[in-house]
Amino acid sequence: MRYDLPDLRLVAAISDSGSLTRAAEAVHLAPSSASHRLTQLEAALGVPLFARHARGLTPTAAGESLLRHARQVFAQLEQMHADLAPYASGLASQVTLFANTNAINCFLPEDLGDFLREHPQVRISLEEQPSPAIIGAVAAGQVEIGVVAAESGTAGLETRPYRQDRLVIIVAPGHPLAARQQLAFAEVLAEPFVCLHAGSAIHTFMMNHAARLGGRLDVRIQVRGFNAVCRMVAAGVGIGMVPRSAVTAEVVTVEIADAWAPRDLQLCVRALASLTPVAAALFGHLAAKGAAVA
Repeated sequence: MRYDLPDLRLVAAISDSGSLTRAAEAVHLAPSSASHRLTQLEAALGVPLFARHARGLTPTAAGESLLRHARQVFAQLEQMHADLAPYASGLASQVTLFANTNAINCFLPEDLGDFLREHPQVRISLEEQPSPAIIGAVAAGQVEIGVVAAESGTAGLETRPYRQDRLVIIVAPGHPLAARQQLAFAEVLAEPFVCLHAGSAIHTFMMNHAARLGGRLDVRIQVRGFNAVCRMVAAGVGIGMVPRSAVTAEVVTVEIADAWAPRDLQLCVRALASLTPVAAALFGHLAAKGAAVA
């Protein structure tokens, strides 16, 4: 099958307007040309994309499926334009950086802000991933710099310390666990949890450790940031697990006894000597930030 953008834009315009005539006008086609394009596309696919009725056209199930993909294509094209536009304005370079949830939520905003103020013509492509995925991407040369939990296996990569942190359990002040100083993760598997959204690095980490203990977490609600986790926990929705650096004053902290609770972060690269000058400058900046608070 061959698709071109005018066909996809026409399908989207018909869906938005419910009218072939108005859609043709929106995409700058004659109505006869728009009708011919739609007929050819449906014939090539072997399914009708729209149901015709007196009030206009509505997408069929196949049409809805095509529309979802078409809108993803348009979004990717817009992102491509957004990525390329800075180069026309004098962009010096772009650095790819993968980091885990802890680093992105707690440390990188300020550190990257400082760096970008000093290097206004640099762009950073930042993506959240679990530490094992980051290490694999750095080792494969798919990303220049990674920020991972220190206990992850980084053999073969060059590393530097970045920040020290630790995962803790948080509970509401009146919760029965609030009187505990320390506990094992296995003790709280039956508790309702407030977690970050599925797909976040720390959510994957928690689920994997629960599975290794032969259990599964009772996730009562999922939110988008550590601050939201703390607020939900304070309101009695459930308990949570967050880095100590993300804890707010409204919750009570309980230490986790498990060996994996320390989440010291480190920077990793495939080889310092192979970094571009801008990537090397960013790596040095982040390493210096870590050393300054050590």
